[in-house]
Amino acid sequence: MNLRSLDLNLLVPLEALLQERSVTRAAQRLGLSQPALSASLARLRRHFDDPLLTRVGNEHELTPLAVRLREQVRVALSGVERVFRAEPDFDPASSERDLRIVSSDYAETVLGGPLTALLALEAPRMRLRFSVNTPPVVEDAERVLVDADLLLLPHGFLTDLPHQDLHRDRWVCLVATENPDVGDELTVDQLRTTPWVVTYHGPVASTPAALQMRMLGVEPHVQVVTEHFLTVPALVAGSARFGLLQQRLADRLPPGSGVRALPLPVDVGLLLEAMWWHPVYTADPEHAWLRDLVRRAAATLPDVEGHPPR
Repeated sequence: MNLRSLDLNLLVPLEALLQERSVTRAAQRLGLSQPALSASLARLRRHFDDPLLTRVGNEHELTPLAVRLREQVRVALSGVERVFRAEPDFDPASSERDLRIVSSDYAETVLGGPLTALLALEAPRMRLRFSVNTPPVVEDAERVLVDADLLLLPHGFLTDLPHQDLHRDRWVCLVATENPDVGDELTVDQLRTTPWVVTYHGPVASTPAALQMRMLGVEPHVQVVTEHFLTVPALVAGSARFGLLQQRLADRLPPGSGVRALPLPVDVGLLLEAMWWHPVYTADPEHAWLRDLVRRAAATLPDVEGHPPR
């Protein structure tokens, strides 16, 4: 297809129509009149030979083609925005870029403080947005990273995207402080028979430690599932449940949290946290600066064994 024959200005109303599923709401979002947006919709329908929006009762629904186009258009617009946002001489001190990092609440808690401190010093006019990491994000990471700058994720899930290792962590087992059935050490049998609070539990959703436990023949009895590491202590406290948590988060628990951390009786390995990005941004100077900022923030974290990372 010859791009010169296309009106790329139609991407903006197309994205608004697909997201809002209403000419009225899309026009309000773009600050246009309804007739102007209706004219754009008519041109789009002729181009795709598809109605895109169909009325069902009092609402409009997307056609199957429009459903496929919705994410593709969002990614395309994100790429266009990055192209026209590029600066000939990137200066972080004066840049007003918005940065977006996709992460779990664990990564945001551990790395957010030192990262935002460096950002405030070196790029005070930039804005950093943390977006929630979920299993669907990981499954579609390459597409997500067209729109996001970085994904903070431990090894074990992605293999074919550029990355840089950041820091290590150790997994511990949380138990209720007043659990009468647990002493100073855990047994493998207790791991098998005790109910668990688990994070990201599913066929392709888990933590590296839980996956390793299953490979060692320890299949936990799952009683509670959460997608937030920071909620695990509260879901363990006052119960007979166990929960896996990173040592860095366990060390931050205040006195009186109702839980204590014990070493696991099986070797589940260390967690190796990394940052991942789309290959199209590898040579981009702005992105290279951001990666270096994240790397330097991670370098301020003490190692889980009490030594600074190498």
